[in-house]
Amino acid sequence: MRINAVAVLRRAGYHTEVIFANLAVWFDAVARRGDDAMAVDEWLLEVAELPVLRVYGWLGDWVSVGYFGEIALAEVKFPGVNSVRRWTGGGMVDHRCDWTYTLAVPQSEEIAQRRGGESYRQIHQALAGCLDSEGVLTQLSAGAEQTGDALCFENPVGHDLIDPDRRKLAGAGQRRSRSGLLHQGSVGLSCGDERISRQRAESFASRLAAHWSATEFHPDPQDIEHRAGARYANQTWTRRR
Repeated sequence: MRINAVAVLRRAGYHTEVIFANLAVWFDAVARRGDDAMAVDEWLLEVAELPVLRVYGWLGDWVSVGYFGEIALAEVKFPGVNSVRRWTGGGMVDHRCDWTYTLAVPQSEEIAQRRGGESYRQIHQALAGCLDSEGVLTQLSAGAEQTGDALCFENPVGHDLIDPDRRKLAGAGQRRSRSGLLHQGSVGLSCGDERISRQRAESFASRLAAHWSATEFHPDPQDIEHRAGARYANQTWTRRR
């Protein structure tokens, strides 16, 4: 499938500026454990030849913790829920009731070379248009609502998406490497079923890129197992804080 996003945006009355010329969208149908899901994102950033939007689900109940967060605190806040440390920053995210996505952006893309705040703002502006099309009123936080809470959705930081009552609707963590920009995002509005999730992903893609196409990726299971074992399933790495 290939969509001309500029035409779609003009018909919808949205701003026609987009971030990418071309975008691959991976509707990842494989539900994975948290450690494997994080390993797939790491792998995707290394192999992506153009920007990729990955939308996926989780196998079991999971909470993810930002790179600088505390796993022990997550276990207190979410007793009985599996926890995994992300490669990106940010707070604790409960993935039992969210819509999870990743953007893997090669270093050659302009946005991968911008400051974190600017890339965060651009991506969330596109996401705001997507949620607005669903009838969800959103705005970018200026950072005044920041609380310092370890729970991601209790701590709106600058350029997060908030509702008219100042409650956080969407946040993300980012990491830059030699390969490019990894943006791991969460929307605190679960889609409920695969069809609605796909519609949201298509709407988001059409606001991110002038053209997008659905693309399948097939990571080598042994590679993912190795990456997960080295970081995300490794208790020494996971519990260093």
